[in-house]
Amino acid sequence: MAPQKSTSPNPAAVPQVSVWARPPRERKRGTAPSGLSRQRIVRAAVELLDAEGDQGFSMRRLAAELGVTPMSVYWYVDNKGELLELALDEALGEMRIPPLGEDGDWREHLRVMANEYRDFYRRHLWATRVAGEVLPLGPHALFFSSSAIAAAERTGLPREQYAGALGLLFQFVYGFATSEAQQLIRVRESGLSEEEYHQAVVGLAAEVDRRHVDNAERIMPTRAGETMAAKRDYNFAESLDLALDGIESRIRRRAEHG
Repeated sequence: MAPQKSTSPNPAAVPQVSVWARPPRERKRGTAPSGLSRQRIVRAAVELLDAEGDQGFSMRRLAAELGVTPMSVYWYVDNKGELLELALDEALGEMRIPPLGEDGDWREHLRVMANEYRDFYRRHLWATRVAGEVLPLGPHALFFSSSAIAAAERTGLPREQYAGALGLLFQFVYGFATSEAQQLIRVRESGLSEEEYHQAVVGLAAEVDRRHVDNAERIMPTRAGETMAAKRDYNFAESLDLALDGIESRIRRRAEHG
């Protein structure tokens, strides 16, 4: 008889309890460290992550930045994972997304959201990685998803197509932002300007096979005096328009065919 497969869950595959799902923390014995608060710790964590990235981030490094002992930080948060969840949602709260009014244009609202979402990742290069590792259950993440759904409801699409429309848009933004963040991290670590780094990459690619350079030029031609940042902005805007046009085209087809 073949051995039966275990039905026990794989601990690595089971989502860990989110900080947002935990009951309020019981206060530890003793007096709270003077001058500290969870909000101050979270803001300091965001600033440290912005400055140094998430790879070398540690509770000890954060405590040193705050001028306190690591145990003082642990009085407010249980572990690094919990702090990263809090830091991610804190950073998400910086996005400026106005409420969608009664007469609001769904397309313009989604355009604003997409640009704010990309700008969020450009300000916080570490967030593309952390966002893929934690559950987005904080209040700012909830506002973002609710705002996107409100816009989807204005499109006139059937509800079963909301996921496809919003996925097309925001998965594109996340993918674009992830690629952009990795590029900017490499530039920062190189010590070169972005233009210098690009020229070094072009030279290396040409050594391997000139067709790499030719292909890049065919899909993203260089305009005179255009910076790499401007080229990315143009590419993002064009891609965003194509995605929004695709959603609008589906809406028109549905209206035409009933």
